[in-house]
Amino acid sequence: MTHLSRLRKGALAAPESGIVSLINYARGRPGLLPLWVGEGDMPTPSFITDAARRSLEAGETFYTWQRGIPELREALARYTQALYDYPEGPERFFVTGSGMHAIQTAIAMLGGEGDELVHVGPLWPNFAAAANLSHARAVEVLLQPTDAGWTLDIEALRAKVTPHCRAIFVNSPNNPTGWTADLETLRAILQIARETHTFIIADEIYSRFHYEGGRAPSFHDVMHPGDPVIFVNSFSKNWAMTGWRIGWIEAPAEFGDVIENLIQYSNSGVATFIQRGAVAALTEGETFVTEQIARAGKAREIFCETLLATNRVSMIPPAGAFYAFFAIDGHPDARATAIRIVDEANVGLAPGAAFGPGAPGHLRACYHRRLDEVEEAASRIARWVQQAA
Repeated sequence: MTHLSRLRKGALAAPESGIVSLINYARGRPGLLPLWVGEGDMPTPSFITDAARRSLEAGETFYTWQRGIPELREALARYTQALYDYPEGPERFFVTGSGMHAIQTAIAMLGGEGDELVHVGPLWPNFAAAANLSHARAVEVLLQPTDAGWTLDIEALRAKVTPHCRAIFVNSPNNPTGWTADLETLRAILQIARETHTFIIADEIYSRFHYEGGRAPSFHDVMHPGDPVIFVNSFSKNWAMTGWRIGWIEAPAEFGDVIENLIQYSNSGVATFIQRGAVAALTEGETFVTEQIARAGKAREIFCETLLATNRVSMIPPAGAFYAFFAIDGHPDARATAIRIVDEANVGLAPGAAFGPGAPGHLRACYHRRLDEVEEAASRIARWVQQAA
């Protein structure tokens, strides 16, 4: 018997990320254009890093508030109220050590042995993995590709919400498809939650990246005070802070003691200097966010138009987020295709199987990069598509 074999079965069963496995295969190749992970290419802007530096210089290096420093919770309330015109108070906001930590905390509140957590897929793989690690069962309802874009069958969703279901996880705009729920769809999901006494975990991390003008529709637009909605979010995407590992939960204030305890027994709070940077992001970062969205919109046009022009790529241009999710005619094994594209075109893509069983033939590209790099990456892939057997 080895030491490894003595570890807990649940830990041993944690799935390898299909994205990370591709990165490990090709990391460090000269000239490779990496479109495989979900982040932009810009470093965190100086108005955020300067705020964190000032905090460090002031000696703010001690234990901190478990729920988040008051200044950040107040800034989150102001930001959210301004964005959604929905009445908010700082008592509804809780700072977490990343968006993933926010998701794990929400799952820890709701899901355990014998419970089901329904999610709309294809989906970033970490939610299902986290649900399974908590001994709950992740249940997927697949989006359907149509001429009008990706759509959600509300009756199919309703059928999955059994008496064992504790929450419906909705990521809109969606990673990887870019599907963005309209107000009618959000109302329908919320009505199911009300009727079945089921929570909604709303992951609206990409809500600012919406290409039809303004932010994406939100559950904030259709909910009433007291509705069973828990929001999970992150500073990573809007403010180029992926490496900072800071996010937040918005939830009923009555959950405060529970969330505080779960934070205490996981990461014991986010460092104060990081939270100072997050305050600066919310209070000074609107111009930066607007510029990022505009650049992503141009990159989307370049990437999608280049690949669709090959007439060998199937793709629904994304309504939101910053990913292209596409299939190449004659190449049904996306992992094998991704490896070939790395080897033969020097572009890194994520295979569709990494996002669940619903789209194994698809590939995901993150186009949130400098426009010249997006153009070059799209051209390399297009040439490969035209030449590959």
